Amino acid sequence: MENRHIFLVDMQSFYASVEKMDNPSLNDKPVIVSGDPERRSGVVLAACPLAKKYGVQNAERLWEAQQKCPQATIVRPRMQRYLDVSYEITKMLETFTDLVEPYSVDEQFLDVTRSQRFFGEPFEIAEKIKIAIEQGEETKGIKARIGIGPNKVLAKMACDNFAKKNPKGIFRLDETNLKKDLWPLPIGKMFGVGSRMEKHLQRMGIRQIGHLANFPLQKLKRRWGINGQVLWLTANGIDYSPVTLKTYEQQKAVGHHMTLPRDYRKLDDIKVVLLELSEEVARRARTKNYRGSTVSISVRGADFDFPTRLNRQVKLLSPTNDGMTIFKAAFQLFCQHWDRLPIRSAGVALSQLQPASALQLGLFDFDAVLKRESLNSAIDAIYQKYGASSIVRASSLTDAGQAFERAKKIGGHYK
Repeated sequence: MENRHIFLVDMQSFYASVEKMDNPSLNDKPVIVSGDPERRSGVVLAACPLAKKYGVQNAERLWEAQQKCPQATIVRPRMQRYLDVSYEITKMLETFTDLVEPYSVDEQFLDVTRSQRFFGEPFEIAEKIKIAIEQGEETKGIKARIGIGPNKVLAKMACDNFAKKNPKGIFRLDETNLKKDLWPLPIGKMFGVGSRMEKHLQRMGIRQIGHLANFPLQKLKRRWGINGQVLWLTANGIDYSPVTLKTYEQQKAVGHHMTLPRDYRKLDDIKVVLLELSEEVARRARTKNYRGSTVSISVRGADFDFPTRLNRQVKLLSPTNDGMTIFKAAFQLFCQHWDRLPIRSAGVALSQLQPASALQLGLFDFDAVLKRESLNSAIDAIYQKYGASSIVRASSLTDAGQAFERAKKIGGHYK
């Protein structure tokens, strides 16, 4: 393993911590940050440590959490505020190293290998970072947990499995304690193993991370290809990816998914939502200067406990970032494969991205393509100047339309 010192800095109960920071009267109370149950988004996004003592868990339904902790204060999410605080934390971390890679709104990777001459040994740097965040003017009271490792995957697993449960909130995982501390953990605790993969591995007799680390690599590759190899490398603490500032420069896909405020049963209503999603995906692709060649849809049925799912994709004749072109492909996919049961959520994505500057014009649609490009540019200019709801299609004014509600949100939650 390379002699690097990588941190994964995680903010404890980040959304709830920000709410307590902004409202000190909540400090001694259990707090749950959750979406609005009336709009079908009543899921726990964050629970403070006091609420978690009652068994409240992230991602569970709000009514279940309230049964466990009826005295909890329920706070609606403020995504813009969380993003602003996250940015302040990023700026703070950049005073320790120039290699800071945001992983999510509340997690960031750091490479402090070259920072030791200025700030001390890795554990010293971690302590200084924790103090800086907890005492910062814009972050006062927010607690950080820090996983340390020679690479990103070990730093992540050190944070998730050990630092979060360590009173100091700091833990290092490397070749000296990999077998003793990491390998005995259940396979579901390994980074990259979800619930479905966990069941697959358990059926193969792989119940602990150490079992996977010592499993024949060729059998894993035959079963899952390159993904099998990645799983084996992760179990053995091997990861060659650097902490980089360019993580988000090249996206693999641009997509948007939303939970609907009610079950959508009529094709005409679903058509409105798919059109809105397609327009949003196209606008994001144009903003990032991409065109894509593959359109995909993902739909979830209305039955919460046993939902039907629809995931399909189609390759386009030529790359696009036009909303109507994306919609026609998405709607055709949906009509072909929908089981006619009510749906509760839908998503549209554009993948196989390439730079938008590479525009292929046909001999017979030259004028139409140029007109469409000009129209999209005008729409984007209005959107940029006057906001997301300044220009919408007439169908968004119907009861099925969600464009105005989406304009109030960031990442699916209210700003």
